[in-house]
Amino acid sequence: MNIDRRAALTGVLALFGAGVFAPIARAAQMTATQMIPEGPPSVAVFTPAQRALMTALSERVIPTTDTPGAIAAGVPAFIEKLLADWAMPEDRVPIVAGLDAIEARSQQDYKVAAAKATPAQQDALLTLAMNGQIAGGKTFFEAFRQLVITGYYTSEIGITQEREYLPVPGEYNGAFPYAQVNKVYSA
Repeated sequence: MNIDRRAALTGVLALFGAGVFAPIARAAQMTATQMIPEGPPSVAVFTPAQRALMTALSERVIPTTDTPGAIAAGVPAFIEKLLADWAMPEDRVPIVAGLDAIEARSQQDYKVAAAKATPAQQDALLTLAMNGQIAGGKTFFEAFRQLVITGYYTSEIGITQEREYLPVPGEYNGAFPYAQVNKVYSA
């Protein structure tokens, strides 16, 4: 199955409205000739410790349940590729600074690296960031959440397993019983 990630990115823009993180908006507006080729990021955005934390936190935003989570969908690689190849250097600042602030808070509160903290501790750290109780937390959290959601719902797993992919939806039935609705459809 060939899924057009650019088309999916355009659809995700509507979800975030005017507050969309700049690299996501840029990626959605690129034409086929401007697309950055597949493969590893052109530059390393994160240190190994930051990458481990970003990976762990992405799984906390979209955890594995009855469907695969962010890690299985390749969200961490998507985030680094997007920040390396579609973001301006200043776009990376809130993400990197936020990861560093979360790491410092984890060391302060739990005496453990944030990537190795328990899921409950990681959730607490993300909540502190979301509520602005960590330096730069609100800015980090909103941008990071958008990156995770975009990476997940533009991945093959997000489109085909979390949602039900129908390249040609079925017929219209205005009297379809709501109780029979299963998954939300995407095309």
